[in-house]
Amino acid sequence: MEEQKEKSEIKENIRKFWKWLKGDSFGSWIVSIILAFVFVKFIFFPVLSLIFATSLPLVVVESGSMHHPQTFAGGIIGISDFNAWYANAEGWYNIRNISLADMEDWSFKNGMDKGDIILVYGKKDLGVGDVIIFEADQKYPIIHRVVNKTIVNGRVIYETKGDNNNDQLPFEKEVTQDEIIGSSLLRIPKLGWIKLGLVELLDKIRGN
Repeated sequence: MEEQKEKSEIKENIRKFWKWLKGDSFGSWIVSIILAFVFVKFIFFPVLSLIFATSLPLVVVESGSMHHPQTFAGGIIGISDFNAWYANAEGWYNIRNISLADMEDWSFKNGMDKGDIILVYGKKDLGVGDVIIFEADQKYPIIHRVVNKTIVNGRVIYETKGDNNNDQLPFEKEVTQDEIIGSSLLRIPKLGWIKLGLVELLDKIRGN
């Protein structure tokens, strides 16, 4: 009898807490944010990491280095224009024997925009045209496209370039397998601006 009473009290307390949590009070908002943070950091991300075999299953595009020119439908919705991008970038790729036909098989051939969220898949058999995420002793991981793949002394070496950059950066000319976090699997447009906006706000508050 006493045990049933305790169970009933526990259920009632849980019900009251859940009702309070769904309310509009300042305290319930703070607790909801804390619980969401704990869930994402300690449950959601570890599960995603396990499923997609990478330490960083989601990454936000932090710069415009993969941006393509856009046309605007009805003057409102921006659509990446591959032809406009290619007209400007053709010379660089022709010198490296990367043709327009090769680009037809590229992943994310229309580039990526700052603020996009990228779902990352772990290391696989990468090739020219794949968009990879790798460490390069920079503030954030780099999200650029593979433009060359060679084998040197038994090691696979990749070269990358940002679609919107005029040339390669020095650290892009020798990317090893150990530096690669994964390859881009899915692009979620613009949703990452939530994080970028918060980070930029915090930087301003700190005076960075």
